[in-house]
Amino acid sequence: MRETYYAGSYWLARPESAEVCARRAERFFHLLGCCDPAWTRWCEKAGSFEAARKRQFAPSAESFQKLFGNQEKRGADEFSFHLWTGDSKEETSGVDGTCGSADAALPSSCVLRPYKQGALGERVLSAPVMTEVLRAMALAWEPEWGVVTSHQYDDLVSEQVMPAGTSAGWVMYFSRLRGTVPPLPAPVRIEPVEDKGTLVILTPERFTASSPEHVALAARVHELLNRAGLLRPLLPWPAS
Repeated sequence: MRETYYAGSYWLARPESAEVCARRAERFFHLLGCCDPAWTRWCEKAGSFEAARKRQFAPSAESFQKLFGNQEKRGADEFSFHLWTGDSKEETSGVDGTCGSADAALPSSCVLRPYKQGALGERVLSAPVMTEVLRAMALAWEPEWGVVTSHQYDDLVSEQVMPAGTSAGWVMYFSRLRGTVPPLPAPVRIEPVEDKGTLVILTPERFTASSPEHVALAARVHELLNRAGLLRPLLPWPAS
């Protein structure tokens, strides 16, 4: 069975205006387009693939602020977007995001569903590209935690994940607010993200839940990160 992947970033109870969320969204989509040219054209969702292809969306701060402004009039606590791209039904990628909420129970997030198959899937589902995707999320959204992993690996470690909602994955991001990443065994790489936090890349090849070696490495890294306090639940964002 082909594994399917996602990249997600998460933070809790950080109220922000539509203008701030729109600027963050613009920066993220600009950085995402630098990760691969397949992520430079976007559309809004619609009832069919053909109809959605006609709903092109320019990911500018102005466009997002207009989108969020309509939501604000409905009194929503958060601003959200749901965009996708792709030239065929078989090869699509999407991004869902929520921002601005003060809710201490439901995290804000930005989640990318990368291309799953074909030439695009092979191209983007690599450690260098997905590391840059998570770096883009870290720079634009300033989340507390982020991860690139497969749904199948999530299912495999669901009992580990459920208490805290965080776990080891193929690529991880930890805000400096969570603490310091400890030394980790080879072949794991650790990279800083400016002064915001740290990326942890588990394997240079594509991480799979079907590989006993990958799963064993992830379990060891999970143990070390948990011992360092990095896999605790999200906390409300500190007041500035």
